[in-house]
Amino acid sequence: MSELDPKFTFDTFVVGPANRLASAAARRAAESPGVSYNPLFLYSPSGLGKSHILGAIAHQLESSGAPSRIRYQTLEGYLVELESALEAGEGDRLRLEYGALDILLLDDVQFLAGQPEAQEMILTTLDSLATAGAQIVLASDRPPAEINGLDARLVSRFSGGLIVDIAPPEFETRVAIIRRKVEAQGQTVEPGVAEALARVPFKNVRELGGALNRILAVQELEGRRLQAEDIPPLVEPDHEPPASPESVVDEALSSFLSEVSGVLSEVFQDHEEPWRRALREVADAAEREGFSTRKLRGLIRSDTAPADWTEQLEAFRRAVTRLREIEAELTRRGNPWPDAASSLVRDPERLDDAESLLLSVRERTRPFPALAAGPTLNELADAYPTLALKAAQQLASAERAQYNPLFFWSTRENGARALLAATARSFRESFPRGTVAVTSVEGFAEDFIRALSDGVAGAWRERWWTIDLLLVDGTQVLAETERAQDEFFHLFEALKRRGARVLLAADRPPSRIEGIDERLRSRFEGGLVLEVESGALPAGADELVMEESEPVRAEVEPSGWRGLAHDVETPADDSSVPAGTDEGGAGWRAAGGGSEGIWVPSRERVVWAWPRMEERLVEELE
Repeated sequence: MSELDPKFTFDTFVVGPANRLASAAARRAAESPGVSYNPLFLYSPSGLGKSHILGAIAHQLESSGAPSRIRYQTLEGYLVELESALEAGEGDRLRLEYGALDILLLDDVQFLAGQPEAQEMILTTLDSLATAGAQIVLASDRPPAEINGLDARLVSRFSGGLIVDIAPPEFETRVAIIRRKVEAQGQTVEPGVAEALARVPFKNVRELGGALNRILAVQELEGRRLQAEDIPPLVEPDHEPPASPESVVDEALSSFLSEVSGVLSEVFQDHEEPWRRALREVADAAEREGFSTRKLRGLIRSDTAPADWTEQLEAFRRAVTRLREIEAELTRRGNPWPDAASSLVRDPERLDDAESLLLSVRERTRPFPALAAGPTLNELADAYPTLALKAAQQLASAERAQYNPLFFWSTRENGARALLAATARSFRESFPRGTVAVTSVEGFAEDFIRALSDGVAGAWRERWWTIDLLLVDGTQVLAETERAQDEFFHLFEALKRRGARVLLAADRPPSRIEGIDERLRSRFEGGLVLEVESGALPAGADELVMEESEPVRAEVEPSGWRGLAHDVETPADDSSVPAGTDEGGAGWRAAGGGSEGIWVPSRERVVWAWPRMEERLVEELE
């Protein structure tokens, strides 16, 4: 447990308009833990009193005499605990220890970004504490939605209670804070001094307190009483006193010494050992681009040439090149976590972390499969019962869906699926910018297993949790899954909180799906369940998504085409090659008249792949 500052109490916390709600909510949490505002999430820039409030809650609970298990911890301290527990094989002990608390006060939770193990542990702890009715108070320098890389489940938990921001104090509160601090230190200031100090544009209360300490130190050490007019020159951040003759001389001397130092540096570098000069030149160039060069600078300071300095130099160059590539791809993909990337893509020693971030960004920005072409709901008016069509229309077009979720079931193999597909197409017409995800239960489970294998489960969840319409075919198969059921339940809850729409299709009603989680069954039945036996359906009505196919690409080398791993069909004439192809005739050719197409190289540069030569042999030469 982190140490609590004994001065952090509610009595020493100055309340003003900017922090009144945060103070009142914190007092309520301390007086009635777990009853109101749980979790309580406080956020503000540094130095505005978050840690003070957390300490005040802990002190009030301790002084109340009520038996309770309280833990105040910074996120950094928690990570140290977690690392030690995992190294000792005591992860379960730490989980149980935190899960048994009555009050958890966790500071600086913004540092959860990029800590997947800590996020999973915190998530489990929060769920245990919430179930037990324990009080949770969290503090951060930003709201949950702005913590980059935070698991969507944690964003949901943090947002489930009360979120309060603490703004910088206004003038009157700053004056009150100054007077309170002066009194607490047993000193006094002249009239107008507190007001003059309160007018200085400090960023936060911590800087304000530091400036006050300077004023009190000057009074004590110099034995004089400062007046209001003395304050701005003494403490203003941007104040520069007029240059004295001595300072002008000092500046000239400094300039002279700098020039001499530059000349000596050039002479010194001319006589540097080749290995040291090579390392220094690369380090200087990398630093000009903003890259960290800690490792190279350490080698440069060596007394003798490291045995593997050339290998280390080459490894550094490769890392920098790769970081540039990663940064470019992150930009192309519209990186949703720019703050997390800003330091990683400039630190060659954290290349592995940057690669992991790139994998997460690829997962987070991966598009869902495109809807297959086919009839909309209006075009199936004669194929389905009126009630089912109206419910589907309402889900697909209303600003706020009345029947959500919709559960369609049909004993006919494609009956419910065709209605699912038509609803998705109608939704796309009503909300062209909405995100639609169409999946089967098997596809959902396989996708989750892939994300776990790739180590991008957090980004996978965030991708799924931000869709606007979810359509699931073969819902009855959920009974055959384990972890997928749990993930689907959390997805369902996240989408419900966001007001997203859910449409499910199955071959039986929820009441007849055996082995399904009762939480899921109750939520399915809590919407609208309809049997939808269909009439005649047009061809392709039950096609949900387009078949995905990667275009065949060939790599160009100076000597020409290296070869293709697939047979390719060349166009019959040059007219089939669209505008925008290269000079050799290579380019994209539309397939089936649509916007998608296949990549077609020029005839002159095609290398055919013939896996079975006997099938291609026309005439055997003597």
